[in-house]
Amino acid sequence: MAAKKPRKKQVLRNNEYYNTQEIFDSLYQQSQNGGIFTHLMELVTSEQNILLAYRAVKKNKGSKTKGVNATTIMDIGEKQPEELVAYVRKRLENFQPHAVRRVEIPKPDGRMRPLGIPTMEDRIIQQCIKQVLEPICEAKFYKHSYGFRPNRSAHHAVARAMFLANQAGYCFVADIDIKGFFDNVNHGKLLKQLWTLGIRDKRLLCVLSKMLKAPI
Repeated sequence: MAAKKPRKKQVLRNNEYYNTQEIFDSLYQQSQNGGIFTHLMELVTSEQNILLAYRAVKKNKGSKTKGVNATTIMDIGEKQPEELVAYVRKRLENFQPHAVRRVEIPKPDGRMRPLGIPTMEDRIIQQCIKQVLEPICEAKFYKHSYGFRPNRSAHHAVARAMFLANQAGYCFVADIDIKGFFDNVNHGKLLKQLWTLGIRDKRLLCVLSKMLKAPI
């Protein structure tokens, strides 16, 4: 009896369905080779990228969590694909972010962590941008950084620590938590870092700047 082929990861299957994987692979390769990207908004607002973003947000476990308006992913799904594409493109012509709903979730030590919940519409727009920026950034990120990155997890960080302990003789792991880090990131420096990575589409950087300043 022939062995079953392993199932592809859902993200890869979706990328191939919308014919975006070759585009993302090309962005990764260009970034590795020091490429400069000045026309990314065309990719962000492409039909296949927008529809892929909708599917990615729909699969997310928070897809039914409402922002400051009452829209859920089910409401977005009622639109015809061409309506959704037209909506995203129209919003990005002169992007103004919706307000973010602030909630607090408990931390393991009993304190509360503030969490911002964008509207469903803004989440789809953010996902459109994330899909295009991710391969460019991934090509330049440090290979032993494991937090909030695709195909990486805490298990990889533990494995790296074990490797260093066994092979290099290191004996200590430093656990550091910067208080309120994300609430105090310098937005100007963050955008300059994107510019340094080769992301130099000024229209896109303007949208990102507005996202960072979304009202609470």
